[in-house]
Amino acid sequence: MELTTKAAGHDASHGSDANLARQIALLPPGQAGDAEAELYRRLAPRVRLYGLRHLRDEQAAADLTQEVLLIVLEALRIGRLREPDKVASFVLGTCRMVVLNLRRGTSRRMELLEQFSRNLPVAAPASEPPLDRERLTRCVEGLSERERSVVIMSFYDERSAAEVAVFLGLSQANVRVIRHRALSRLRECMSEANASG
Repeated sequence: MELTTKAAGHDASHGSDANLARQIALLPPGQAGDAEAELYRRLAPRVRLYGLRHLRDEQAAADLTQEVLLIVLEALRIGRLREPDKVASFVLGTCRMVVLNLRRGTSRRMELLEQFSRNLPVAAPASEPPLDRERLTRCVEGLSERERSVVIMSFYDERSAAEVAVFLGLSQANVRVIRHRALSRLRECMSEANASG
């Protein structure tokens, strides 16, 4: 789906998607405006098509559309998206993250934990018990949403810092700091578990 190309388009009555994003960011707290309704109207069909392609289910695509656009509108309201011209990239990144979260089932979680276990620098003697996957799951779930998103995209989805930055609306440096902090928290969490065990 060409979110980036289409999102740069213009409408005679409302201007570009970036212009609508700027208008939404300027709204007083708690107040919805025509710009939100228009941006939703423009983006909903694109997000739905993305959902149909990746989820192959009409209801799942509808749910994806609502969830993604709620996240996008909220990000615009609170000023999280600092560059309105990148609203299309933010929408695409949000689509990918929500779809990724929807696909996380038991087998996916095990694959993710396997990936984490390979990246945790734990030099364990041969006599130590194997990695406590349940504890690791709890440690991962204990991360903040942003830390968890960065770690999942970096190690499970194998995205570069640049890709993660675009998807989450962050700088590459910020992504690296968040990833480093998250891995440190995971190591500490696992070390506490080993010490108490």
